[in-house]
Amino acid sequence: MITMAGVEKWYGAFQALHNIDISVRKGEKIVLCGPSGSGKSTLIRCINHLETYEKGEIRVGGILLGHQSKTIDAVRREVGMVFQQFNLFPHLTVLQNCMLAPMKALRLGKAEAEARARQLLERVKISEQAEKYPAQLSGGQQQRVAIARALCMRPKVMLFDEPTSALDPEMVKEVLDTMIDLAREGMTMICVTHEMGFARQVADRVIFMASGAIVEEASPVEFFSNPKHERTRKFLGEILGRH
Repeated sequence: MITMAGVEKWYGAFQALHNIDISVRKGEKIVLCGPSGSGKSTLIRCINHLETYEKGEIRVGGILLGHQSKTIDAVRREVGMVFQQFNLFPHLTVLQNCMLAPMKALRLGKAEAEARARQLLERVKISEQAEKYPAQLSGGQQQRVAIARALCMRPKVMLFDEPTSALDPEMVKEVLDTMIDLAREGMTMICVTHEMGFARQVADRVIFMASGAIVEEASPVEFFSNPKHERTRKFLGEILGRH
């Protein structure tokens, strides 16, 4: 479903990604973790061209992601993304937020877009908030709306960029439960997160990054019980010590 081969990314003289090779099969759930500034968010933002990359190649669903708007648009139709900040339009209701992209990008009629939006708000257990505005919702509710909005495009892949890190602790569970449901339904997912319980429960593979490079890649059992690299052991010691 996704391949990244020899991908490199610079910001001026600073190299943010070093020779990234990743292959993600259909239905696979990948958790990306690592210390702050390790390149995790940059990596997933390259997959839908929110960040450009200078070297290597990225394919999504067989489409080679070039720098032409035609291939970028084709890839973005296949890939849903949920950000740390919810990025909902404040002047639109929850329902309108979910209807907008299918009507604009997929040319769905209003009735069909509304039916799809209501169905997906039901799926993330927030249908009763459809007529409210984002400011009237809690952070956890807004993030579930953001997930529903991404799903309204019927993506083949979902990218999550630290979706719970801006939430109060009591709201984290409702968002993670929504993501766990999605995973069980077979959605291909790449998730940048520090939620190690989620990684244990859902991931097929955990990828640990540091300084813009992949340091270690393993099954959750192997990753948590027998990390190979000193940097992985240090990271796990710190993050599990905090929880």
